[in-house]
Amino acid sequence: MSGGTRLSVALCTYNGARHLGEQLASLERQTRAPDELVVCDDGSSDGTLPILDALRERVPYPVRVVVNATRLGPTKNFEQAIGLCTGDLIALSDQDDVWLPERLALGEAALAADAGAGLAFSDATMADEALRPLGYDLWDAITFTEEEQARVRGGDAVPVLLRHQVVTGATMTFRAALRPAVLPVPPCWIHDGWIAFLAAATGRLVPLPEPLVLYRQHDRNLIGARRRGLLDLIRSARRPGAGAGLLTDLERFRAVRDWLARPDVPLVREDACSRIDDAIAHLEVRARLDRPRLRRVWPVLREATTGRYRRYSRGAQSVVQDLLW
Repeated sequence: MSGGTRLSVALCTYNGARHLGEQLASLERQTRAPDELVVCDDGSSDGTLPILDALRERVPYPVRVVVNATRLGPTKNFEQAIGLCTGDLIALSDQDDVWLPERLALGEAALAADAGAGLAFSDATMADEALRPLGYDLWDAITFTEEEQARVRGGDAVPVLLRHQVVTGATMTFRAALRPAVLPVPPCWIHDGWIAFLAAATGRLVPLPEPLVLYRQHDRNLIGARRRGLLDLIRSARRPGAGAGLLTDLERFRAVRDWLARPDVPLVREDACSRIDDAIAHLEVRARLDRPRLRRVWPVLREATTGRYRRYSRGAQSVVQDLLW
């Protein structure tokens, strides 16, 4: 325990016996041990539960295991685990990664050093199924640039998150005080993106550049990350139904905007709502583009002059996408 602060780890499992033991061993190696581990299992039928029972017998902190009678899915399962945590800080854990020994200590220290920050998150080393490093880190894979990192450190995370998701749940530690503002998670969001966005809209995020997690990539990842070259991006843009992502983002940002208007949400940053409104207006323009290409030219060029393609999409790449596809 550090300075009286209690730290909970929320772990969700589902048929994770293949890799769970390595993650639990890395939890035992933490230089700052958790004050409790809350596990919500989504109905595993493999050896997951015996592995958790064995952990309970050998660690000095409480291990609470809840087995769901019916499957909730990852987001609702994490929502349940977060709600059951009793600590002042909550660190999220996937079942198939491995934490470096300072993962909990550095997350706690970052929040202790900044009373206005609600959430800390780190980079991660991308690894294959055998935990061999793939030669690049998570922030490289998602193009979380040094400029964006500086903006987040300076307290300006909302515009970065409006452009793309940069916070991964496995690297996240946040204040339990955020819980009333972020639960329940809307169906259109994944839990880590939602929590990060609300934390940014009501306070600050702390990015930790150290890779504190070995982020395992394998065939059962819910969400993976890999480097994408120009050819990958072009293929993605031309994929049938690629425009559906605009509608998904619109739904998500509208959900955030509605949520921030609730009276029980903590003080919202003055600029957060105006920036979300600006992003929504941009996505609405893109979503309304006519199918005939020639009829798109003027609205696309007009929208490009506002600078919103650069702020909320992929800049010139998205302009070309909207003109040609």
